[in-house]
Amino acid sequence: MGTALRRPGSADRHPRHTAGERRRDDAALRAELKRLRDAHLYRARRVLDGPQGVRPVIDGRRVLSFCSNDYLGLAAHPALADALREGAGRYGVGSGAAHLITGHGQAHHRLEEALASFVGRPRALLFSTGYMANLGVISALCERGEALFADRLNHASLNDGALLAGVRLRRYPHADTAALERMRAGGDAAMLISDGVFSMDGDLAPVPELAAIAQAAGARLLVDDAHGLGVIGRGGRGSLDFYREQGWHDDGSVILMGTLGKAFGTFGAFVAASEPVIETLIQRARSYIYTTALPPSLAHATAAALTLAQREDWRREHLRGLIARFRAGAADLGLALMASQTPIQPLLAGDAETALAWSRSLEDQGVLVTAIRPPTVPKGAARLRITLSAAHTEQDVDRLLDLLRSLPAAGHEPAASAAGPPGPRPGDGA
Repeated sequence: MGTALRRPGSADRHPRHTAGERRRDDAALRAELKRLRDAHLYRARRVLDGPQGVRPVIDGRRVLSFCSNDYLGLAAHPALADALREGAGRYGVGSGAAHLITGHGQAHHRLEEALASFVGRPRALLFSTGYMANLGVISALCERGEALFADRLNHASLNDGALLAGVRLRRYPHADTAALERMRAGGDAAMLISDGVFSMDGDLAPVPELAAIAQAAGARLLVDDAHGLGVIGRGGRGSLDFYREQGWHDDGSVILMGTLGKAFGTFGAFVAASEPVIETLIQRARSYIYTTALPPSLAHATAAALTLAQREDWRREHLRGLIARFRAGAADLGLALMASQTPIQPLLAGDAETALAWSRSLEDQGVLVTAIRPPTVPKGAARLRITLSAAHTEQDVDRLLDLLRSLPAAGHEPAASAAGPPGPRPGDGA
């Protein structure tokens, strides 16, 4: 998720308490939790019973869901479950060690080779999560004090990777390459970092322009394509391939990070890049070296997911049709959708209270859409993050549009919630 950057321990998070009180006194923590509740920023978990899907059972109730990242509808696909069982039978359950000890198995190696071929890079390296992959790349390839330029709406893991690497992080206005050029003029740049598809806005980064700026600056470009892979480009090859189709020459210098728990329906992440970059990550990326390898059965299942995602192009075609249908219907209703051609369709609410009221109104009618609030998005940009899946039907989209037509007015609680105080519900969003 994209996030407004805030360093851990910022003074505005715990007003009126000293550092010592924050460390030792639960009363200070309770006061902070109350502040979050009062500001409509408190988060609570939901409990999923059964497989992920567009009609999951959440907190004991079956709902129509528009808030998962299972873009191709593969998370509960029987072929992947079969592959996972087969992998467990062949390789066991746990990997038992880090990759550099005895944890790197044939299933991992074959998946890395398949992923590298899929995205058009010489090598790929598996990581346990996208967060760890971004942290590993930035810390391994940048030195402390070097300048790193980042899109203001980047995913939190990119921001945190830069902070933990000790670089001089400079954030340019969202997708504004002219501003980026002005900011870096006359100075050094070690790396540019950007989402490929922005997780909260759904729009694409201007990758060709970023690549040109990085080349001119002698810097590396890292693109986090967690929400593009599987969804856009030929066969779901992601943001880079989307631009290749439009004539961009990909010289292979862009470092690509992709996750496996979204469109591909499994778990994990990878980095794809040149041979020297991958070998450097193996030697220097602490988030790769000092952690247990992914279960090999998951790598085996992910290889099956990759094959399925490429072969069944109808999933992307159906998804594109649903996106077009939703956007056309939203335009007819005069809804304030943000510009996005991806499954991420944000509906702006403005303040957190309104976003929560909208989410609760939909949930009262059996439809689940997450309210996204600061600091995940900037203040004043709270929204419903509507995500579409190839598992949705046209009728599902039409039902959502019918309910959006009668959302409560800004700043008002939905009628079904008015009887009691508007305290946090389980799963009140990010």
